Amino acid sequence: MNDTLSYLLDLLDLERIEQDIYRGDSHPSVIPRVFGGQVAAQALVAACRTVPDDRLPHSLHSYFLRPGDPGAPIVYNVDRIRDGRSFATRRVVAVQHGQPIFHLSASFQAFEEGLEHQEPMPDAPDPETLPTAAETLPKYADSFVHPAVAELLMEARRAVDLRYVAEPPYATVGEPREPRSQVWFRTSGPVTGVHDNPVVHLCLATYVSDMTLLDSVLLAHGRGGWTVGDVVGASLDHAMWFHRPLRADEWLLYDTESPTSQGGRGLARGRIFTRDGKLAVSVIQEGVVRVPRD
Repeated sequence: MNDTLSYLLDLLDLERIEQDIYRGDSHPSVIPRVFGGQVAAQALVAACRTVPDDRLPHSLHSYFLRPGDPGAPIVYNVDRIRDGRSFATRRVVAVQHGQPIFHLSASFQAFEEGLEHQEPMPDAPDPETLPTAAETLPKYADSFVHPAVAELLMEARRAVDLRYVAEPPYATVGEPREPRSQVWFRTSGPVTGVHDNPVVHLCLATYVSDMTLLDSVLLAHGRGGWTVGDVVGASLDHAMWFHRPLRADEWLLYDTESPTSQGGRGLARGRIFTRDGKLAVSVIQEGVVRVPRD
C-alpha cells in the first residue's frame, strides 16, 4: 500500500470525540476548498459507526451547503433517526467553524434475498489498455489555468488509479461531444488489514464518485471546466444507491451521462459496475456549472 492510499484510508478512519460525534481531517486540495467526495465519504463513515455491523448503507442523499476549509478539522454529528427490524436511518451534519457545511441522510439494511434484475454493463475497453493520469495530465498542462494544476491533480489522484476511456473534458475544449463519460478506477494498491471491510470499500467508492461525475455536463458544451478556467463548478447535492457488493481495489467502471443543464446548473447521473458486469452503485448529482461572469 503506497503512502497516499494509506493517508486516504487514515482520513476515513474518523476520531470519536463523544457519543455519535466524530472528527476528520482533510486532504490538501487542488482548489481552496475541501473535496466534496471526501466530506461525503467521511459523513458516511460517521453514520456507519452508529449502526450494527450487519447493516450496510443502501442509499444516501446529501447537500453541500458551504465550501469546506481544508486547513481545519470537520466535526460530524450523527442523529439516530430510526432503528427498525430491517432498516435504520441516520442523519449527519458536518460542521466547521461553527457552521454546517454538509448534510447527509443515509439508510441501512440488513441483508436479505429478493427479486433481482439489472441493466447490462455498457461496452468499455480493458482498463489495462488505457493511459494513466500520469501519462495523460502532463500533455495538457499548458492549457490549464496554471501549469502546476497538472502536478496537483496527479498528487490528488495518486491514491486512486483513474483512467478515462475517451479524452477528458480539458483535452477537447471548444468541441461539444455526446454528454457521456466513462472512467475505470480502483485504489492504487490493495486495501488490507483493518481497512479491508465492506463499509470502507463503499466509502471509497463514495469518495471517487464525486471526481468525474459532472464531466458529462462539460462535454455537452465543449467546456474544459475549472482546470482551464472556462467554467466555475461545484457540487450542490449528491445521491447514491448501493445495490451490490464491490471492492474499491478492483477495477470499477464509472459510466456517466448528463440529461440536462440550465440556469447555471447541470445534472449528471452515473452507474458503477464491477469488472464482471454487476451494477454495484447508481449515482445522481446536480452541480453549479457556470460560465464565469465578467
